[in-house]
Amino acid sequence: MIVPRPSGVARRPGTFRIDPGTGLAAPPELDQVVAGLRAALGPPTGCWLPPQTDAAVRLRLDPALPGEGYRLSVAPDRLDLAGGSPAGVFYGTQTIRQLLPPAALRRARVGDGPWELPCVEMTDAPRFPWRGCLLDVARHFLPKADVLRFVDLLALHKFNVLHLHLTDDQGWRLASDRYPRLTEVGAWRAESMRGSRQHGAYDARPHGGFYTRDDLREIVAYAADRHVSVVPEVDLPGHTQAAIAAYPWLGNGAGELPVWTGWGRSTHVLNVSDAALRFCRDILDEVCELFPSPIVSIGGDECPKDEWRASAQAQARMRQLGLPDEDALQSWFVGQLAAHLAGRGRRVYGWDEIMEGGAPAGATIAAWRGPRMTRLAARAGLDVVSCPDMWAYLDYRQSEQEDEPIPVGTVLSTMDVYGFEPIPDGLTATEAARVIGAQCNVWTEHMDSARVVDYMAFPRLCAFAEVAWGFRDRDPADFRDRLGAHLARLEALGVEYRPPSGPRPWQTRPDAKGWPRTAAERRAQLAALTANLQPDR
Repeated sequence: MIVPRPSGVARRPGTFRIDPGTGLAAPPELDQVVAGLRAALGPPTGCWLPPQTDAAVRLRLDPALPGEGYRLSVAPDRLDLAGGSPAGVFYGTQTIRQLLPPAALRRARVGDGPWELPCVEMTDAPRFPWRGCLLDVARHFLPKADVLRFVDLLALHKFNVLHLHLTDDQGWRLASDRYPRLTEVGAWRAESMRGSRQHGAYDARPHGGFYTRDDLREIVAYAADRHVSVVPEVDLPGHTQAAIAAYPWLGNGAGELPVWTGWGRSTHVLNVSDAALRFCRDILDEVCELFPSPIVSIGGDECPKDEWRASAQAQARMRQLGLPDEDALQSWFVGQLAAHLAGRGRRVYGWDEIMEGGAPAGATIAAWRGPRMTRLAARAGLDVVSCPDMWAYLDYRQSEQEDEPIPVGTVLSTMDVYGFEPIPDGLTATEAARVIGAQCNVWTEHMDSARVVDYMAFPRLCAFAEVAWGFRDRDPADFRDRLGAHLARLEALGVEYRPPSGPRPWQTRPDAKGWPRTAAERRAQLAALTANLQPDR
């Protein structure tokens, strides 16, 4: 969320100035929040907010407020911030940072201030408990430092979930003690596609990387300090060619395969043997050791069934279980993994394909194939995170301009994102309550560095932050005006966002062609992809 909000804020005359002598008082329960605020404000302002009994800045807990809510009162002689929990106080400190001049967001001093906030009275709390962003580090690996920087940007915008997509056909980024070849082999590919897959062009440049177990522990702890939960994803049973390249016995008899170098999805999937299931359970055990999140994603999306249809082993498994078709076989497979996670006190999170053949009881659904899937999940009594591609996929092109880098998908401008409503029409109040939040997704097929992630994610991620945090009824004109001021904050943070006028010359990719789609074409594709599910009503 970016501030000031159009409603819920009362402006008063005057400003509150922070200077090197300004002190801070807070209870011990807020030590981590206070440490973070000092670390953020001290270097750029020289104001380290030393502890004082009679301090001008006071941070405190107020159990009458919602857990993630806060109340900020700024007068000329004092600043009082109360939160329903440390998370609420933390979100209030992010608002304080945004109310200060943009230079206060830099990492070191570039001026002498003044470091002033406007006098305001505001009470704020999020609409949804799940305010998420997926970061795909499987298609293009992002070094740990870039992931930590991304966490900082999410926290500033009051996101509370980082959905970390760790494995796919094109790379396995999760170190495993039990299966070391997953990173020895599966973390590296010979080359990558240059541009959209329809053009068949490759860059002849090896690519790879992975996170050690301590890297992942560090990412989890760093995010937790900023009240961001890291939800890991290990995609199963499809999107697994990198795993099969490392251990061919996981496949369906196609022999040795390389880590896949193309985009889209591979036709190769895990077999349904006891050994393959044991592998999945072992990996999920390691995931649970590293990630404390009560929710673990097993993906479950885009699993082609051709190999299972041709596999004597898969067909025998279906007969043994009395399953009518391969959709039911996938449902059984996902159910085995969900049951294993439940035995470890975790809940399964999967893309909406896991509803094909029946989703496991208690599953949380990431509904990506249109608002219809959000409705179907909610009506089935499942918790659902709304993330339909035409509003939430930040790899989609940002305009019709010819110089947009690698334009794929439908047009998704910043204002299109701002207009997204996570709860679709047609749900009862009980069903609507099943929509626990919203998530934007940063798929990185065409993002080979943090600079490109910046361009594709910002400022659209800023718009999504307000969708996930704020009210259903929003004022686009007001947001557009406030976004102009917020771009100066992104500049101070070093974010290479897309300018409103279009890409800068170095942000274009004339060497890599895209494959833009119209909205009508995409809606037809989604209808075909979901034709095997019950009709919407």
